[in-house]
Amino acid sequence: GPTKQTEGNGDPHFKTWKNEHFEFHGQCDIVMVSNKEFCNGRGIDIHIRTKIVRFWSYIENVVIRIGNDILEVSGSSPDNGDKANYWINYEGMGDLDDLAGFPVSINPNNDRYTIDLGSQYPGEKIEIRTFKEFVGVKIIGATESSFGNSVGITGDFVTGNTYARDGRTVLDDFTELGNEWQVLPSDGRFFHEIARRPQFPEKCWLPEDPRGDRRRRRLDESNITQVQAEAACAGLDDEFSRKGCVYDILATQDLDMVGAY
Repeated sequence: GPTKQTEGNGDPHFKTWKNEHFEFHGQCDIVMVSNKEFCNGRGIDIHIRTKIVRFWSYIENVVIRIGNDILEVSGSSPDNGDKANYWINYEGMGDLDDLAGFPVSINPNNDRYTIDLGSQYPGEKIEIRTFKEFVGVKIIGATESSFGNSVGITGDFVTGNTYARDGRTVLDDFTELGNEWQVLPSDGRFFHEIARRPQFPEKCWLPEDPRGDRRRRRLDESNITQVQAEAACAGLDDEFSRKGCVYDILATQDLDMVGAY
């Protein structure tokens, strides 16, 4: 069958398995992808942790569990000397050669982590990228055998539908979808800092009216224009990345955001 990819990027832009793009601007821990049958039942979970900044939010941590191993990556912050951080099985910057037997490589800039799934699923990999405080995660070359039974905010592998947890109800309201896939105790608690609010049963926090007057007025007053943002992002090769990049530049007023893509 065809290969697919799904991703969650920076200021939370998601791509479903059908390549459709949506945003969720709440703050909480979210199940991006979960597949209990991955790798002969060892299972995989990818959870993301989002953080609100006024009227938008961004992904600040990503955690991936395969079998009994857990890798968490966060972006940089002044607290950690402006370097990206990782935890392997809850040990900060511990020895990281593999995740459940799948080789992990880190590029020289320490801003790209690649989990090579090729020994089990040829040509497939998971890539985590960091840029400043932002984190993105992308599953590359996914097939029905590896991710066909996945559930989560990025939807159903076969149809691309964004289902509720019941596997039947399609949710097209992305605030509802985000709340639906907020991490529950039954999904596992994999982040090293477990108490970061909100945690279920407290619902995802939502920003100040992200699509309302406040945001439009703020963007009207802003210094970086849509045209400048589009020019900065023009070199990106797919429309999903370009759209996300333009939005992020306008939201952060930082042309360097193109680096997150």
